[in-house]
Formats: sequence, structure tokens, C-alpha cells
Amino acid sequence: MNRRTLLLGTGAALAAPALLGAKPAFAQQAVITGAGATFPRPLYERWAAAARTAIGIQLNYQSIGSGGGINQITARTVDFGASDAPLTTEQLTERHLLQFPTVMGSVVLSANLPGVADNALRLTPDIVVDIFLGRITRWRDPRIVEVNPGLTIPNLPVGPAYRADGSGTTWVFTTYLSRVSEEWRNGPGAGTSVRWPAGNGARGNEGVSNIIRNTPGAIGYIENAYAVVNRMTTTQLRNRAGNFVTPEPAAFNATAAAADWTVPNFAADTINLDGPTVWPITSPTYILLPTNPPADKVEASRNVMRFFDWAFREGSQIASSLEYIPLPASVHDLIRAAWARSVRTPAGAPIWS
Repeated sequence: MNRRTLLLGTGAALAAPALLGAKPAFAQQAVITGAGATFPRPLYERWAAAARTAIGIQLNYQSIGSGGGINQITARTVDFGASDAPLTTEQLTERHLLQFPTVMGSVVLSANLPGVADNALRLTPDIVVDIFLGRITRWRDPRIVEVNPGLTIPNLPVGPAYRADGSGTTWVFTTYLSRVSEEWRNGPGAGTSVRWPAGNGARGNEGVSNIIRNTPGAIGYIENAYAVVNRMTTTQLRNRAGNFVTPEPAAFNATAAAADWTVPNFAADTINLDGPTVWPITSPTYILLPTNPPADKVEASRNVMRFFDWAFREGSQIASSLEYIPLPASVHDLIRAAWARSVRTPAGAPIWS
């Protein structure tokens, strides 16, 4: 039984209310709606299943990508939006939104190379850039062979897979590519949607995962939870310190430890940080909550904060089982203070206390 199998078993067990502190079922469920990032979908689904029993709140979450989530919360068609790409202060002010992180997640590279074991393949930043620029077209390219001595790599065509929708996962990955490559920074650049020079696109982490699974030679970037849940083969990556690191909790937590959470809007920079064991493609995922809900949405706004308050207090084990990185308790306290300070009724009273 490998690490991913163990995590799947642990995650299933932790989702059971008995391990979270079983409570009587609520006679009437409060319903909240959210939409956006596919990056945290597996976690939000687990939290939602447990919260129905624990606090009587039912979450209906649409995993439509960060761009869609930003659009829906801007139009106020959902109670909260979700994005992996943080909004700027100007964007938040214009839309009357509060932004706060829920957990951190990591983007990993997954490749379908028959005969190559999980995390056996090593990649360097320049190789990754040239794969997605379409310059490396065969897996037995001399540069790949050179950094993988003794590894038998099939001589398959390289098939890059990328997100075709507006995506925070794309923002995280292309920000990384822009940090390690001036050519990428001045070419496709960083964003939730870019013009990809090569490969095939699909919607959502699910779509990219399907391309990788069904196409020998494919490689794509996906959220680590999808790699865990779907038992996909991932790769090592050379970090800024020059070390090849494996995508696993110790490397993710090393990144979290280096983050500065006191920056405005909780927009901590965690991409390509320095450190001997740091995984270089790690980022928070965010909730976007209206600061000025109308009278008929005040209770829904309160329930969104109740849901995430419960998740911060009781949901860290579930997050860890899926290899998300829970935020420190001190950050949870900063978020609660931001709720109390920023989210107000039409009369100006704080909704959270």
C-alpha cells in the first residue's frame, strides 16, 4: 500500500462525523452557495459533508474555475466566490469584497510515462519551461536523460496539458514559470488564462487529469489533491536552492513556514521561495465574501463565516489527509478579526462577532 492509498483511507475515515465529534442532525439546514476554484474542490466537499451534521449548514459549491467564481461573486449570484489567484486591493474595493485564505495547496506536475514510477522522474525549471513552450518534444530528449541517470524513460512524444478555462491553478503555475524564466515572463506571461504555445487544453483540474490519464506521454499541472485522490504519477522538481524535492507534506509545510501572512488582503507570496526543502509551486486558495450584503443576504453571509470558522477549528485533519496545508491558528485569528472589522449589515453593524 503506497502513500496515496494510505491518504485516501485516512481521508475517508476523517470525513466520518464520529471522528469529528458527532452531533445530532439539525432539523433544518441553512444553505449557502459558493462557486469558483477547482483547486480546493475535494476539500470543500469533505468539509461540506461533515458540516451538515456538525453545525447544520449545507454548502452547495460549484467547481467552475477561479475566473467563474470571481464573475459570480461580482454579480452576487452566489454567497461567496473562490479563487486561487488573489485579487488586488483595487479590485476588492471596487467589488466590495473581503479576501481571505482557507488553506494552502500545491501545484504538481503529473506525467503519464509507462514504466516510470511515482516521483522517479526529475525535472528542472528550464526543462519544464521548454516543455510548455513546445521546444522539448520527445521524452528521451538529452536534457531530460541527463538529469535522470539510470532511469528508463520511454521515447514517447511529449504532450503538454493545460487549463483551457480561467483558472487560479494556471495563475499559480504560470507565475512560477515567469519567476524561473525571463522568456516565459516576456512571452505567455502569468495569468488565470494565457496563450499556450503547445499542447492540449481542458476545463478544470478534472479535465487536465483526464488528458494525462488517457494519453501516454502527456504531462500537465494539477492541484496535488487531485494527484492524491486519483493516484496519479507525479515528478520531482528542482527548487530554487538547487535541490530535487518530492511533492509531499514536508516540502509543502516548509513553504508555509516561510510565508508572510501580514501582507494586505492575506496575499502571501509563496511561489518559488528559497529554502533547501521547499516545494516551489505552492499557494493559498482564497474566499471572496461581500463586505456589504443586502438585508436579505445578511444571514447567508453570517453562515458563510460560521462554515469557515468551523472548518478552521475542526477541519484541519481533513485538509491534511488530502495534502492541503492548514493555515496556522494565528492566521485564523487574523481572518476572524477581518470578518468582524469588514463585513457589515446595511445599518453598519458587524455581522461577525
